[in-house]
Amino acid sequence: MKIRIKGNSVRLRLTKPEVETFCKEGRYEEKTVFGSKTLTYVLEGKTGITEPEANYIEDKIIVYLPKEELAFWPNSNRVGYSNSVDWNDTTTLSILVEKDFTCLDNTIEDQSENYPNPRLKN
Repeated sequence: MKIRIKGNSVRLRLTKPEVETFCKEGRYEEKTVFGSKTLTYVLEGKTGITEPEANYIEDKIIVYLPKEELAFWPNSNRVGYSNSVDWNDTTTLSILVEKDFTCLDNTIEDQSENYPNPRLKN
């Protein structure tokens, strides 16, 4: 799972196996070690919500998706989930969680577990 943080936005991108694991177990977690501190970022299913939510507690970023969607997302054409954000409010966190597609340009990154890019012609 990749995380991208820019300003007041958080974006998670998951490979096909990561989406499948998340949807099966209801949770997916990654860690990045910075010497004596560790940043943990988590994607977790949560009941009672209709769009992504997030929290930051003790060096842990937790992004929540509606738990009811977990059964459908792996095999659907749905790319991802985002929250409705007032772009004029700089205190509002923008959240995007999406399937990770293969790149259209050449890259040295291993993309073997990414979703096929719909823009790539066979």
